[in-house]
Amino acid sequence: MSWCPQYRTSKFRHVYGKAANKENCYDCVPITQSVHDNHFCAVNPHFIAVVTECAGGGAFLVIPISQTGKLDPHYPRICGHKGNVLDIKWNPFDDFVIASCSEDATVKIWNIPQHLLTQSITEPQKELFGHTRRVGLIEWHPTASNILFSTGYDYKIMIWNLDTKESVIQAPVQTISFHTDVVLSMSFNTDGSLLATACRDRKIRIIDPREGTLLQEANNKSHRVNKVLFLGNMKKLLSTGTSRWNNRQITLWDQDDLSVPLLEEDVDGSSGLLFPFYDPDTGMFYVLGKGDGNIKYYEISSEKPYLHYLMEYRSPLPQKGIGVMPKRGLNVSSCEIFRFYKLIPVKSLIEPVSMIVPRRSESYQEDIYPMTVGVQPALTAQEWLSGANKGPVLMSLRPGSVILNSLPPFPEKEPTLEETESVKIADTSGKLNRIQEKWGYRTADKRGKEDRPVGLSNGFDVFECPPPKTENELLQMFYRQQEEIRRLRELLIQRDVQLKQLELEIKNLRMDSGRF
Repeated sequence: MSWCPQYRTSKFRHVYGKAANKENCYDCVPITQSVHDNHFCAVNPHFIAVVTECAGGGAFLVIPISQTGKLDPHYPRICGHKGNVLDIKWNPFDDFVIASCSEDATVKIWNIPQHLLTQSITEPQKELFGHTRRVGLIEWHPTASNILFSTGYDYKIMIWNLDTKESVIQAPVQTISFHTDVVLSMSFNTDGSLLATACRDRKIRIIDPREGTLLQEANNKSHRVNKVLFLGNMKKLLSTGTSRWNNRQITLWDQDDLSVPLLEEDVDGSSGLLFPFYDPDTGMFYVLGKGDGNIKYYEISSEKPYLHYLMEYRSPLPQKGIGVMPKRGLNVSSCEIFRFYKLIPVKSLIEPVSMIVPRRSESYQEDIYPMTVGVQPALTAQEWLSGANKGPVLMSLRPGSVILNSLPPFPEKEPTLEETESVKIADTSGKLNRIQEKWGYRTADKRGKEDRPVGLSNGFDVFECPPPKTENELLQMFYRQQEEIRRLRELLIQRDVQLKQLELEIKNLRMDSGRF
């Protein structure tokens, strides 16, 4: 029988890692010296947050993503905790809200101003009290807004509903308390109906979080688990840990049967903790070790042998923590499919590393950018708590197709008595104006605009749109203009599509008429 090699084709076979140059790194950042096994970094398209050293309590920095280079040693901090900050996570549906947990047994929710920080923030938007020991891990729900999970050294997982007006929340809506040791990792499936946990007692558990019931439990004595991940819609779990011989190990599990793992693969013999990351859009899996500088990446398939090694990014600079940019913040023009932010404490540096698919064309590559998770929640907090399940709201990464940024609503002033009266008058006269427009008469608004003198000052019509007087007003005007530009781009794309459809219809009509 002749031997025939099996070649496997993949569009991600030649993905390579590209580190940012010195000018695009974040230098002189006082990274925390804590030995806790967390990422210590959270990233979104607007900000990068990193846990830092602070005397007399815990603090973290929030730096605008565009503010690269050396950091001012007196840069403002978020410093409201009485103990060291152990974990931070951005709200997936609001880029200006971040949650933090600490050794002081509290969880705090912070509002970050749109403009640059001018002074340190010490007062949170909300405080969550319920844990009796330090809180080591927090996670936002992937599809429901204002639902937060926290777990601590009291072996409990608490579910918080933040959709309340109270600034201090004393009791969670659900408490899961059947773990026998510290929970090291939490992961949700795609619609957030199931929660997987990795515990220090070496067990992997699948939980129904709303009911607080244990659905499945895996206890593999040959695999000491540290981190666990749901693999999107593949009905599989992936965990990292150490084997019986203290080799770092990757293990794949069937979601419906945790009795025996589908695959066990040793990575190396180092001792650092492995951080796993999975990209459901591309099916790629990244793994990097605490204290290492390298990033290994694989491709995961639904059939055997499941795990396909691709390549390894090598770097001599060891990372203490890691942050990951959401897909909507990537640079699609350079075919970037993933971006890490490495915390390098030996140089007080945060180094971005981009994973790039080599393509000759600089146009949008639709095959490597499918519809991805957007910024709109699929459910409200109350809908999810009442039992509803819904997948994430997807968006396109094509430039100009949708608004990619998550901006809070602009503050609206309360209407005066004159404004409310004018609104009532406008409502009653709306029908009359529409009738006049139908028969070609000018409305009162148009006549007023034509008869009114126009005053221009530096390109602004001071009667129609007065120039901004403060920095906040200027930023608001800038954001409105950006949204209007994106909306117009979307309209242009829709018009182009309609034109192409009309051209095809005309061509088909001509061909049909030629036949007869």
